[in-house]
Amino acid sequence: MAQETPSTTAGRAASGSEIRRHELAAFLRSRRERITPEQVGLPRGTRRRTPGLRREEVAHLSAVGVTWYTWLEQSRDIHVSVQVLDALARTLELDPSERAHLFQLADATDPTPAASCTGISDAVHGLLHQLDPLPACVQNSRHDILAYNRTYAHLLGDLDAVPPEDRNSVLLIHIDPQWSESIVQLEESRRVLTAKLRASMAGHLSEPAWKMLVKRLQTESPEFRENWERYEVVATRSKTKQFRNPEVGLLTVTQTDMWLSPENGARMITYVPVDAETRARLENLYALHGDAEGHSEG
Repeated sequence: MAQETPSTTAGRAASGSEIRRHELAAFLRSRRERITPEQVGLPRGTRRRTPGLRREEVAHLSAVGVTWYTWLEQSRDIHVSVQVLDALARTLELDPSERAHLFQLADATDPTPAASCTGISDAVHGLLHQLDPLPACVQNSRHDILAYNRTYAHLLGDLDAVPPEDRNSVLLIHIDPQWSESIVQLEESRRVLTAKLRASMAGHLSEPAWKMLVKRLQTESPEFRENWERYEVVATRSKTKQFRNPEVGLLTVTQTDMWLSPENGARMITYVPVDAETRARLENLYALHGDAEGHSEG
């Protein structure tokens, strides 16, 4: 039996990498060709022969160079950052399975909460459900919403309808209309959450997921840009909050954070009613969605 040499091993690895690049190129082309210009707000024009989007249109919408994106579809041996992969996934409107496939072909790890929701035990999931009708969720230090119960799912809109990669409280309070309309002290809440994000980011300055979140917020929210440039920092603290729920009305609650590990990582956030009227309204909200399935899958 012939003995395998380092050169044959290296050759096989190179071959595998080349195959993956060709698969990535083909996948990108197929996804690009299924997106119509109208879907992304571009005029179709009269001379369009390319099915779907042109390469330069994908590059522009994803904020990457046209030459670089062309090389990617030509299976060139180039490095693809997670930030670029995230932008391409959004431009090409990939669903969660397609997004995971894109990152796998690129031999990269998806940094979004949809792909990294780990470390939440069955006991914690059970506790979230036991707390109903008190709203409760689990968030990490980046404010990604990793798990939540039925009442929390409908506290500020329909959280189940939000794509998993967008379930981040800082992001939602700035770009989601339902969240914005439901928070009584919106400007203060945005400023405080931005300050909390800056404080917690100090230990994660080089991590792609954190940089991607801040860049997206700066791009999509003028309010976030203004608050981010204040360089304010705030520690997590309990406080009374008011929400304007479209189904049951005004809710006044006390927010409490309970850390699930010795470090300031994942924490369970609970909202306890301050009066009997709010408690009755939370019970009503829970009952209104009694046919819903469990919500705390991460």
